[in-house]
Amino acid sequence: MTTTKLTGEQIEDIKQVAADHFWPHMRPAGDMSEETGLRVVTEAEGVWVTDAEGNRLMDTISSLWLVNIGHGRKEIADAVYEQMQDISFSPGGSVSPATVKLAAKVASLAPDKDSRVYFVSGGSEANESAIKMAKNYHLNNGEANRWKVISRRGSYHGATYACMAMGGGGYVPPANFGPLMPGNIHISQPNEYRCAYCADKGGCNLQCANELDRAIEHEGPSTVAAFIGEPISAAAGIHVPHSEYWPTIRQICDKYGVIMICDEVITGFGRTGKMFATENWGVKPDIFTVAKALTSGYLPIGAAVASKKVADNFSGEDRTFNHLLTFGGNPASCAAGLANVDIIESEGMVENSARMGEYLYDQLQTLYEHPTVGNVRGGMGLLAAVELVKDRDTKEKFSKEDQLSKKLKPIMDKHGLMGRAGDVIPISPPLCITNDEVDHLVQALDETIGEFEQTL
Repeated sequence: MTTTKLTGEQIEDIKQVAADHFWPHMRPAGDMSEETGLRVVTEAEGVWVTDAEGNRLMDTISSLWLVNIGHGRKEIADAVYEQMQDISFSPGGSVSPATVKLAAKVASLAPDKDSRVYFVSGGSEANESAIKMAKNYHLNNGEANRWKVISRRGSYHGATYACMAMGGGGYVPPANFGPLMPGNIHISQPNEYRCAYCADKGGCNLQCANELDRAIEHEGPSTVAAFIGEPISAAAGIHVPHSEYWPTIRQICDKYGVIMICDEVITGFGRTGKMFATENWGVKPDIFTVAKALTSGYLPIGAAVASKKVADNFSGEDRTFNHLLTFGGNPASCAAGLANVDIIESEGMVENSARMGEYLYDQLQTLYEHPTVGNVRGGMGLLAAVELVKDRDTKEKFSKEDQLSKKLKPIMDKHGLMGRAGDVIPISPPLCITNDEVDHLVQALDETIGEFEQTL
C-alpha cells in the first residue's frame, strides 16, 4: 500500500471545508480542532489506519465494530464494481441475483436454515424492522394487544426513535429528544462485576434472566410482543453472560409466546468466535438482526433474519408485511456482502477470532498490574473490555468530572491506538489480527494506562 500523505496546505483546506459544512456525528458541529476534533484519514490496510499526516494507528474497535475482514480488501471493490456494471439498483417489483444469493447465503449460516432475510440499510433499521415484524406477527395471529417490547437497561439498538427507547444505552442520549415511544419495558443487564443480584454472592444466579419472567407477568403476557437483547452488549460494557443466561431467556420467551430477537449487529459474522454469537449457547432466536460486518462496512447494509416460524406467518396476500426501505437489498451492497462473507469463510476468520480472542484475553490479564484496572472482560472471540476504577477494592467509578475520555484519548493517540476510551475501554479489532499485532495492542494499552495513572 502506498501512503497518500497530504501537504500541510491540503490538510488545512480539508479541515476548513469540514468546519464550514460537515456536521460530524456525536460531536459539536464544525469541530475540527486538534484537541477534540476529527482526524483526517486517507488510507487503511488490515488492522492499521493511516491519517493525512502519515501517522499509522491500530484500529482497536474495527472502526465502529464492523471492519471484521480488515481494511483495504480490493476484492470488495472489484465485486461492487462488477455488480454496478450490470445493475446498481433494482427497480420496484424486481430483485437482482446478488440480493437473492446473499439472502440464501445468510440463511445457510443462520441457526434456522429455513430463515428468510429482510434487507435494510443498517443496524437501526434492522432492529426497527424486527420490532415491527414481531408486532405484526402477533396481529396476524389475532393478538393485536401484544405491542410491548422488553429490552435491557444500557443496551444500544440504534438511533431511530423506536430504537432509542429500547435500552437507552450507547452514545445517543434519549433525553435530548423528548418523550420516547411508549410500551418499552427495561430489565437488568447481565453484569457479574456490578450486578445487583449476584456481584457480592460469588457468581451469577441467573436472576437477571429470570427478571424477564417477572416483567412479562407484571405487564401481562397478552400485552408483550417481543424481547430484544444483544448476545453480548457492547454499549453496556461487554459482559459475557453466564452459559445458562440465553437458554433461560429462550425458555421464558417460549413459555409466554414472546418473540425473542437477538441483536447481532455487532456480534455477528465471527466477532465472538462463532459465525453468530447465539451459537455459543446453542439457542435459536425467532428473529436476529445483522448489519455492520455483513459487508465489513465497505457499503451500508442490514437485515432482519426471520426464522421459518415467523416468516411463514406472513405468507398470503392478506398477511403481507407492509414495510419498505429504499436501499434494502441494494445490489451493490449485496455484492459486497457476498464477497465479504466469502473472505470470512475462505480465510478462516471465525476460527482466527476464536484463537486470537483467547490469546488477547490472556494477554490483557497483565493489565491488572495497574491499580486502576478493576476488571478485564472477554474470552469469547475478539470482543473484550478493560474497566478502569478509582478503587479496585470498592469498585468505585471515576466521576463525570474526572473526564476520563478527555484524558485518555490523547494518550491513546500518542501510543498509536485509534478507538474509544472512558471508564470502559472496548477492544474489538478486525478478525484478521495476528499474535504480534495483539502483543502490540496490549503493550500500547499498558503504556496508555500507565501514563494515564501518572496524571491522577
